[in-house]
Amino acid sequence: MAEIIVVTSGKGGVGKTTSSAAIGTGLALRGFKTVLVDFDVGLRNLDLIMGCERRVVFDLVNVINEEATLNQALIRDKRTEGLYILPASQTRDKDALTQDGVERVLNELSEMFDYIVCDSPAGIERGAHMALYFADTAIVVTNPEVSSVRDSDRILGVLQSKSRKAEQGEQVREHLLLTRYNPARVQAGEMLSVDDVRDILAIPLLGVIPESDAVLKASNQGQPVILDDQSDAGQAYQDAIARFLGEEREHRFLEVQRKGLFSRVFGRKG
Repeated sequence: MAEIIVVTSGKGGVGKTTSSAAIGTGLALRGFKTVLVDFDVGLRNLDLIMGCERRVVFDLVNVINEEATLNQALIRDKRTEGLYILPASQTRDKDALTQDGVERVLNELSEMFDYIVCDSPAGIERGAHMALYFADTAIVVTNPEVSSVRDSDRILGVLQSKSRKAEQGEQVREHLLLTRYNPARVQAGEMLSVDDVRDILAIPLLGVIPESDAVLKASNQGQPVILDDQSDAGQAYQDAIARFLGEEREHRFLEVQRKGLFSRVFGRKG
């Protein structure tokens, strides 16, 4: 049976879909057969990040409504072996996701994959609740800002009270992924520090993803940033996957990068 991972956030725009794509790709690169499921019905951005938007024929809602089979709807990633995408619908609303239908699809996927990575909509509306309800593991994505962290705390409350595991007296495993981290802004008092966020949310830190132009560049190119192993963001996601799989990795990109003497002297603009 597959492990169901929900990538979630209380607030939109924190890099959740970027993180879902990176996590799914990272697990597949490690040899695990992985499927990315887009629960953001009506918006559907995961296929854009993965660069497969032109290959979408059927979607999650089609499968739930038995208008298509899983094999018809699943899209095989062309870059990473063992990675598949199940896109969301752009033309339906969130009410198209029924609990029985979602459970049936996840059960079928569990027979086919090692990991099911669910890209949840932000917040706690229906699509998000459907993704959260069946989770074995939750990766909570937040920015180092008070409003983002507060909303993530609310999501943790939902996981601890309204998930299937909570109903069974068990607990969803929780991880914190801190995105768009800028040490210079932390130093200037414009952002919360890693320790500030950890103190508020009190869940294990999976990774700290630095604010990086590489993320936007990768998104525009339709490829997960984790594949850019020369970028700081790509390396940070690789570290996060290693920690998720039980490896020890030091957290990087937490300090302001100091320029060397040569850069300071010769890097000035005339």
